[in-house]
Amino acid sequence: MTMLKTGDRAPQFSLPSQDGRMIRLEDYQGKRVVFWFYPRAATSG
Repeated sequence: MTMLKTGDRAPQFSLPSQDGRMIRLEDYQGKRVVFWFYPRAATSG
């Protein structure tokens, strides 16, 4: 797997939101998007 570097374009993807709607990266074309990742450890998720 190739690691992204600062300034690289993210690959297209879609994920379910917390209410079950599909969210696609392409829906935010031309907007700034922030990705926030955190460890799942010590959570019920």
